[in-house]
This record gives sequence, structure tokens and C-alpha cells, in this order.
Amino acid sequence: MNKAIEKAHKAVQQSVKQAAGGSYRLGYHIMAPARWINDPNGLIYWKGEYHVFYQHHPYDVKTGSIHWGHMKSKDLVHWEHLPIAIAPDQDYDKSGCFSGSAVDHDGVLTLIYTGHVEEDGVVTEAQCLTTSTDGIHFDKHPQNPVIQEPPAGASADFRDPKVWKHEDIWYMVIGSQKDKLGNVHLYESADLLSWKDRGAIVKSDGKLGFMLECPDFFELDGKHVLVFSPQGVEANGDDYQNLYQTGTLVGDFDYKTAAFTYGDFQELDKGFDFYAAQTFRDDEGRRILFAWMNMWEADMPEQKEGWAGALTIPRELLFNENGQVMMRPVKELEKLRGEQSIAGSMPVKGVQRLHAAGERLEIIALFEAREAASFGINIRCSKDGAEKTVIRYETADHKIVFDRSQSGIGEGGVRKAKIEKSAVVKLHMFIDHSSVELFVNDGEVSMTGRIYPREHSTHIELFAEGGDARLVSFESWKLKDIWRG
Repeated sequence: MNKAIEKAHKAVQQSVKQAAGGSYRLGYHIMAPARWINDPNGLIYWKGEYHVFYQHHPYDVKTGSIHWGHMKSKDLVHWEHLPIAIAPDQDYDKSGCFSGSAVDHDGVLTLIYTGHVEEDGVVTEAQCLTTSTDGIHFDKHPQNPVIQEPPAGASADFRDPKVWKHEDIWYMVIGSQKDKLGNVHLYESADLLSWKDRGAIVKSDGKLGFMLECPDFFELDGKHVLVFSPQGVEANGDDYQNLYQTGTLVGDFDYKTAAFTYGDFQELDKGFDFYAAQTFRDDEGRRILFAWMNMWEADMPEQKEGWAGALTIPRELLFNENGQVMMRPVKELEKLRGEQSIAGSMPVKGVQRLHAAGERLEIIALFEAREAASFGINIRCSKDGAEKTVIRYETADHKIVFDRSQSGIGEGGVRKAKIEKSAVVKLHMFIDHSSVELFVNDGEVSMTGRIYPREHSTHIELFAEGGDARLVSFESWKLKDIWRG
């Protein structure tokens, strides 16, 4: 363990006990042992194990001198903390080791990341490489940085390389900016060291904002998908309500001409806290995604507990019938299930409290609207009903509503998403102390948000307004705590 990593490790350990005892601390999500976490990085299935790296500041509960934290798992459910993988200890990355990706290069786990330097108000960003034969200890390449400068005419914003191999050639997509508009550039290499710029495959026309962060490019069921996080997209009705977004462009890509033809931008998650998503292909051929389950400039009450931020549960990417990318929780999460509660078919009138309750729950509920103007589930409710998080379906305009205006401390707010008209509405959600992840109609819409209720606000309620609805079925499970047992 080099000195910079050893120093960072000792700093994190100072807050581990405090963080572990926090009331907002999650039970089955990826978090740093303590202090700050943001983007997922370096997702890879390598030598029979899943590896997840993440942006990590070991010295504070706010972003700063970014390192790469590291975890691994055999099943996508139970995770093991590993030593910090990368520290900003070289001239080319001394202000931070920003986001990147991982590949298997002839059995060597290879990370490609952005070296960030900020001196006297001047920022430079370059692409760097580090390798490991044991999957734990990494050595930075002597030829770093392997890409020293942004594309011609571009600004200093040049980061987040995602690398993959196609027909013996390595390819990279990377976010950049030119003329205050975001771009995604494509590079290629025979050896991961010498890279050629093939040009921009996506250019913002102004509607996609001023910077395109965290690009990820892959083939899914015969189409090519670009996942990325644009900054500077203007709100439009219910869409683009967060400070920054994460979404997809779907189309066709020609490796020979580097031409990517694509349709409209689609948000991946319509909730509050979902950014910097990254994916990888596992040994079963699934395309699996993690994202940062927070948002820049949002309140993070858990900072008072010595930690900040988490990643989403792992989600599988699929196409819906309309050719749009949707997400579903991976099947392995069923391993978390414990005690089950079931409710059969019954009318829903007004507000009805269920026996099911808890801070860590999975819920699957199916409803028919009948005469109701709206219906849904209140979660993390207090006994007096003053505190609750509301998941509601509005029948007139076929919209799902995630309302956290009474969710406790934090920012509150409401998010809405339209779904296709359906006789039955399925709400599938994962609750984990201070997080909610909702999947509607098997992934047609996803909504993610952090909430900060009091510990005793654990009740679950069904409700219908403006008439009766019918509960078709209800199942819930208490979920295991992988960190505290």
C-alpha cells in the first residue's frame, strides 16, 4: 500500500464507527466505509467476481481530493470493501482521480481514468491508466497520461473515459466541451497507450446542455446505446426537473465511419437522485447499471453522520416495446428477502394502514383504478400521519407521482412521470432507510430519491382519493442488512 493510499485509509477509519451508527445509513446499498462517494467507476465482471469502483473523498463528507474507492462481490448483493485503488499522488492527477472505466487486458485489470489538476485557477484534464494483476493493488503506467490534451478547439473539460474492445481494437468515449456545448468524442487504440481521435459522435445542439459527462457506449439487442449525463438541459414540463440529468440516445453506429445516428434523448430515471450512471456486461450477457444515488448541490443530511452518498441497487437494462431503454432490479436482490407480508384482493377506500412496516422493505403492489381519481402507497409514515413519502397514480393523466414534501428533513419536492394507460398498475419499490427506488409496470418508469424521515416513521398505508380503487395483490419483504447483519 503506497503512502497516499495508506494515509487516505487512516483518514476514512476515523469516521467508520460514526457512519455505521447513523440513522440514515443504508442497509444493502454500496457506500464508502465513511466520508464522501459519488460516481460509480470501473464496473467489471473480472475473474468470477463483480468489481465496483467509485469516486471517493476520504478526508471529508464533501467532494474534494477524489480517490477511487473499491468493492467486490460474488453475487451483486453482498459486498466487500477493498483498499482504496487510486490516490491523486502524481503531477498529472494531483487534484483528483476523476471518473473512468475498467477493462480486462490479457488478464490484467486495467483502469482508465481522468487525471485532474487545478492550479492557480487553471484546470487541466488528461487520461491515465493504472493496472493490477491481483485486482487490489494498482500501479500507474509510466507513460501517463496516455491522452494529454482535449480535442482541438475544446475546453479543458475533458473527462470520464469509457473503454471497450471491438474486433481487437480498443475504443473510448469521453465527455468534452467546445464552444460551451457538450460533446462525446470517440478514440481508438491498438494498445491502450496510443490513442487516435475519431471525432465527436454526439454534439449538443444546445438542447443537450453545455457538458456531457460520464458517457457509456454499448450494443444492446442489435442497437447502440449511449448513456450519459448532460449538464445544462432546461426543464420541460415534468421532464428534466433535476439540476442535471442522466439518459440515453439509441440508434445505429458504424465503426468504419464513426457515425452514430440516433433518436431523441430519454431520461433513464424520473426521480430526484440519479446521476453518472455506468454499465457493464456480466457473464450472463446482461447489461447491468449502477448510478450515483444523489444529486449535485442537494442537501445530504447524512453528512452529519460522517458519510455522504451511495450507489443505486444494480439494475438490468432492457428495451421496452417502444424501443426505449428501461431498467429493472436484478433478480439476485431476492436474496435479501426475509419475513414476508401478504394482502389479498380488496377495495381501497380512503387511507388504510397495513401490518407491513419497516425501514428496509421490498414492496410489490398491483392496483386497479376503478372509480378513484388517484391511488397509491404512503411509505415511511409516522403514527400521526404527519410524516410520509407518497407514491401516487393520477388516473386522469396516467401519471406516477413521487412526492416527498412530507418525507422528513431534506429538500422535499415532487416528480411526475407519464405511463401508458393500463388496467392494472404495478408498483415495485425498494426502501432502505433513507432511499426509495420505484419501478412502475416492470420498469416502464423508474424513479429514485433520497428521503430523511425519523427512525420511528415505518408504517405503510394504501390510499384512494375521489372514489374507490382495488388492491389486486400486495407483497412485502423485510430486507437484510448486509453491513450490520
